[in-house]
Amino acid sequence: MPRRPPFLRALCVLILALCSGLLAGCAQPHGALGYYWQSLRGHLDLLHAARPLPEWIADADTPEPLRQRLRLAQQARAFASQQLALPDNASYTRYARLDRPAAVWNVVAAPPWSLALHRWCFPVTGCIGYRGYFAQDDARAEGQRLAAQGLEVSVYPVPAYSTLGYSNWLGGDPLLSTFIGWPEGDFVRLVFHELAHQQAYASGDTAFNESYATAVEHLGVQAWLDAHGDAAARRQYAASETRRAQWRELTGGTRTRLAGIYADNPLPDGLDAAHAARKAEALAQFTTDYARLRAQWLQAGISTAQLIPTDRWVREANNASFAAQGAYDDQVPAFLALFEREGRDWPRFHAAVRRLAAASQAERDAALAELSRAAIR
Repeated sequence: MPRRPPFLRALCVLILALCSGLLAGCAQPHGALGYYWQSLRGHLDLLHAARPLPEWIADADTPEPLRQRLRLAQQARAFASQQLALPDNASYTRYARLDRPAAVWNVVAAPPWSLALHRWCFPVTGCIGYRGYFAQDDARAEGQRLAAQGLEVSVYPVPAYSTLGYSNWLGGDPLLSTFIGWPEGDFVRLVFHELAHQQAYASGDTAFNESYATAVEHLGVQAWLDAHGDAAARRQYAASETRRAQWRELTGGTRTRLAGIYADNPLPDGLDAAHAARKAEALAQFTTDYARLRAQWLQAGISTAQLIPTDRWVREANNASFAAQGAYDDQVPAFLALFEREGRDWPRFHAAVRRLAAASQAERDAALAELSRAAIR
């Protein structure tokens, strides 16, 4: 099913805080300073709304379901550090209730004849294939600006994001109301995913970073459910994981088909009529195949309300959305193979990933390609 994320990473909070007066005075609607100012202001507002988990748990006004979930979050946070060798710091030890359905809205874009994401460059994170906004209207405005340049654009909600540990001195990235009510397995895997970004990060390589974090969440949630999940949580997660696997197969197959069409296209700056027709046919087939899959999901008991985000994704599917999806999926088998190669030892696995993150892009790509080949042998 559609992935959250790719989430906002362009914050180096300390540096921006020192410059906040300058940014406030010089902000432009679509300029770099304006973007950094909305990032800083939005993140600091979020941190201001966060309170330590023990305070929420002890508060008599906290609803009992939320209190139980925050206790679960404490257990999962300890499990992440003690069993998965993920960072033991302030992140996800506080909770913030937001008055909006998403933490941020991401903008991604790609040319009509390519699955290469448009890239933005930031301090700390390097050049990445998305841009996040705390206000949905700002994200839509950026999307419209890019669409006017001839790019295909996708704007979508993100339930959580990581500041890569840069805001731990301010209390760390908090748990949010945007995902606190998710089923246990999905909730826990999101926390593990975000913590993984603090463990290893390759500047400017979105696919590497997201695929690594996705592998961590996949392995971590299985370990969590084996140790702590009851039968109901395991069944619920298994059903969710089956749908995700079916979604990955559907979107991955279409992405491969589109990539083949674009690689065979003779025009460097567009599609000729024959290739444009093949693209339209591939997207139409994707919609048809999804309709069949959707019917299976409904028959299995998923509600139409749960399918609203997926339905919207399919309705608006384009090169940008397919390319962003690929960043989360394509290199996951390589990281799973690396985990096995390192003896399923979490500290060794993370250390190996950090070494890859420090290598050159060419060295990293070659290593991941070899790991992918090993995964299918």
